[in-house]
Amino acid sequence: MKKTAIPFLFIATAFITTASCKKYNTVPATAPVRTIRFDLYTEKDFSADTHNIVFSIFIRKRNGELFDSAFAPIKIKDIPGAAHPISVVKTVPNNDTAELSAGFRYEIENVGVAGYIDTSGAGQLFKKIDFAFQ
Repeated sequence: MKKTAIPFLFIATAFITTASCKKYNTVPATAPVRTIRFDLYTEKDFSADTHNIVFSIFIRKRNGELFDSAFAPIKIKDIPGAAHPISVVKTVPNNDTAELSAGFRYEIENVGVAGYIDTSGAGQLFKKIDFAFQ
């Protein structure tokens, strides 16, 4: 029994020692993520307005659209106040560092289309698009 226990004990010790060794690898530095926060709210009383409205948000650069997304239709009276805005945080696709324009488009049923556009400077890591619907 002693003859088989010694090689087994040696192999087990070698395995445990090898498994417990820590190799310290440096974590590669990651580039900061560029994000845009879209906040939608109103400061007016639209409680009697039952028109449907569809909002969409977008991010563009000079040569085209990077992101575009529509919200579900809501009633104008249901647009929240400034204390509880609809907020969307979007990472800029491919962490693009170019100057961007971003904002809201909206369409009121049987009325028309309008929007709000703001810019995010080249390399600006965070931009808040604050849209108070009126």
